[in-house]
Amino acid sequence: MTNVAKLILTIFSQPGLIFKLAKNDFKAKYSNSFLGITWAFVQPLVTIMVFWFVFQKGFKTAPVNNIPYILWFIPAYIPWIYFTEILNSTANCMLEYSYLVKKVKFNIEIIPSVKIVSAIFVHVFFIGFIFFMYVLLGAPVTVYCLQALYYTAALTVLGFGMGMLVSSVTVLFKDFSQIVNVILQIGFWATPIYWNPESMEGWVVTILKINPLYYIINGYRGCFVSQDVFWHHPWQTLYFWVITILMCIIGCRMFLSLRPHFADEL
Repeated sequence: MTNVAKLILTIFSQPGLIFKLAKNDFKAKYSNSFLGITWAFVQPLVTIMVFWFVFQKGFKTAPVNNIPYILWFIPAYIPWIYFTEILNSTANCMLEYSYLVKKVKFNIEIIPSVKIVSAIFVHVFFIGFIFFMYVLLGAPVTVYCLQALYYTAALTVLGFGMGMLVSSVTVLFKDFSQIVNVILQIGFWATPIYWNPESMEGWVVTILKINPLYYIINGYRGCFVSQDVFWHHPWQTLYFWVITILMCIIGCRMFLSLRPHFADEL
C-alpha cells in the first residue's frame, strides 16, 4: 500500500473526530461576534441580493433559458462560495491549529478535512436556499436537482486534494495564502458563474473548460436550470475526475513530503 493510500485511509478512519472538530471549528469561527454563526450566511446572501438587484432589477437582464437571472445565477454561485471557503480555510489551517501540529501523537493529516467538513455545514444550508428560491419564484423543482449531491461530492473531493496541497505549502511559504486569494479572484471571472458560456465563442469556451470548476458550475446549473444529467457529458466527466484524482495524489504527496518540517516552521 502506498503512502498516499495510507494517508487517505488514516483520514477516513476517524470520521467521528473530524466531525466533532469541524463542529467546534464552525462555532469558534464566529464566537467573538454578536451575531455569531449568522455571519456565515449573511455575506453570501448579501452578494446574491446585490446581483439580483443590479442585473435583474437594474439592468433588466433577460431570463436565461426561460429562467429568471437570479435563479440562473445562484446554482453557480453557491458551489463557488463552497470552493473558495475550502481553499481559504485550508490555506491557514496548520497555522490556526499549530498547537495540534506540535503534538507528537495527533494525526495532523485530518486538519484540512476538518475545515472542509466545517464548510459543508454552510454549503448544505445554501443548497436548501436554492430550493427555497425556486419554490418562492415558481420555478420547477425536478428529480434532476438530486444530482446536486453528486456535484457536491465531486467538488468536495477536488477541494480535498487542493486543500491538502495549499495547507502544506502555506506552512513553509506564508505568502501562499495571498497567492490563493489572487488565484480565486481570477478564477471567479474564468468560471461561468455570472456569464453564460453559450454567449462566448467556441474556442474561448474550449479553453475555459480546462478549469475543472467549469464542469462543477455547469453541473449545478444542469441540476436546476437545464435539467441535464452528468452522464450526458462523459468526456467532461472523465476529464474532471482525472484532474481531481491527480490533484488528490499531488496534494497528499506534497503533504507527506513537507509534514516533517511543520513543527519546526510553526
